[in-house]
Amino acid sequence: MEEGEAEMRQSGRYSRFTAGAAALLLAALLFLPPPLCGRQARQAVVPGTPGQVRQAVVPDTSLRRADLVEIVRLDSTIRLDIRYATSGNFMGRPMYTEARAFLQRPAAKALVRVHRKLRSLGYGILVFDGYRPWRVTKKFWDETPPSQRAFVADPRKGSRHNRGCAVDCSLYDLRTGREVLMPTAYDAFTDSAAARGVSGTLEERRCRDLLRKVMEGEGFRVEPNEWWHFDYKKWRNFPVLDVPFERIP
Repeated sequence: MEEGEAEMRQSGRYSRFTAGAAALLLAALLFLPPPLCGRQARQAVVPGTPGQVRQAVVPDTSLRRADLVEIVRLDSTIRLDIRYATSGNFMGRPMYTEARAFLQRPAAKALVRVHRKLRSLGYGILVFDGYRPWRVTKKFWDETPPSQRAFVADPRKGSRHNRGCAVDCSLYDLRTGREVLMPTAYDAFTDSAAARGVSGTLEERRCRDLLRKVMEGEGFRVEPNEWWHFDYKKWRNFPVLDVPFERIP
């Protein structure tokens, strides 16, 4: 116990001070409104009942103003396959209300540059996921077995998807329009999904490595456990957000 704290307890003022301060802090955290795209914010985690995590948002002027952009509005030839808007995902049910994909503007522009570089090689970008509301990350964590939580983000920290600075993507063939085969399917929770693993055919690994090389050339870094997941280099500059798709302009 700190010296000043002991003195307050001995004087009888300790309990009144701490109780009042705690009540004010908890009220401030729990009753602030959810963040909007134009508001600077950071995540603060408030313990709930055992096994639960609650989120509040408080101002943080050290972070950049959020500016989520719908990817296909920058280049309509980028293709979408938003699995979390369908039941075709590891959760087995739709997690998004709309099949849309957003990124913070710098990350979205970088992805467009990747897409245009790949054109000369006969490929285009296929997007599975971008910005993800915090509440969805929380559901992933709660419903994923502990043995597989290396593949999902801890909601107590917030994810790079929550910041609009992570994209899950693959390649499609410009000639056929089909998704290119990779060593594993998207969201495969196996060791074979490693970004630099030896699984898959030679051609599948070549396509995976090509995607990584071009993405890294525009400021993205691959997640070691997931060949499809790329984080934009400036993700730390942006706040954790919990804005539903339908509220994004």
